[in-house]
Amino acid sequence: MTQFNKMLIIGCGNMAGAMLAGWLKAGMDPSRFVVFSRSMKSAPGGVVLHNTPPETSDHDCVMLGFKPHQLTEFTPDYQRFAGEGVTIFSLLAGIELASLVSAFPKADAHVRVMPNLAARVNKSPTILAETGLSSDADRDAVQKLFGALGEAHWLADETHYNLATALAGSGPGFVYRFIDALAAAGEELGLEGGMARSLALSMVDGAGDLAATSDADPATLADRVASKGGMTREGLNVLDEGGALKALLTQTLKAAADRGDELAKLA
Repeated sequence: MTQFNKMLIIGCGNMAGAMLAGWLKAGMDPSRFVVFSRSMKSAPGGVVLHNTPPETSDHDCVMLGFKPHQLTEFTPDYQRFAGEGVTIFSLLAGIELASLVSAFPKADAHVRVMPNLAARVNKSPTILAETGLSSDADRDAVQKLFGALGEAHWLADETHYNLATALAGSGPGFVYRFIDALAAAGEELGLEGGMARSLALSMVDGAGDLAATSDADPATLADRVASKGGMTREGLNVLDEGGALKALLTQTLKAAADRGDELAKLA
């Protein structure tokens, strides 16, 4: 069974850095990770950092953490890291499996991976799609590796990958915007700014935990908060009128997913 005992991370920006922090927080041995980043100044204790391409490495998997548009630029230099016995994990938004196979044809398997920044605190969903994994044991090993960052989900149909990424990967950005707007609304209506932000943050934190652990779905929970003729119901009436909130979020996810499709065409 594949264990992925040594990972070479090429490019370690916000997302890859959050994942590395999450793996270490989950108790993984820092010696399992080698980072190649031209700009990274230091790495967590025990993690080997190279600012130039390492001459040799005994890794059994490579995680691509650079920008999607850099794939064609970097491929010739990095193919030597992706030979037989190596699995490619790609964080490159919009880059399809076929493009990964074309870029690194000698690798044993290729896996698209998309978590979000909550990987840092082991609370990220991670979307997975693969080609080349030869057994259920290999898939289980991949799921265990990324499940350490939260919950790992295999996507059977890659055509939905950008949509799933828009929801689970880009989603925190949309939630943060909502929190910011909620706090700003409270301030606009008279609350002190710091108080409004604190209330918005703690409310969302508690509501999210409850929704994640409740047997009831979010729609039911919303109705439980909202008694007939009460304050919450009046507020929900504004959000629900004409399906405006659902329509706005549908447009939001579509715009993000469409951008993923555009990135794929640029590869």
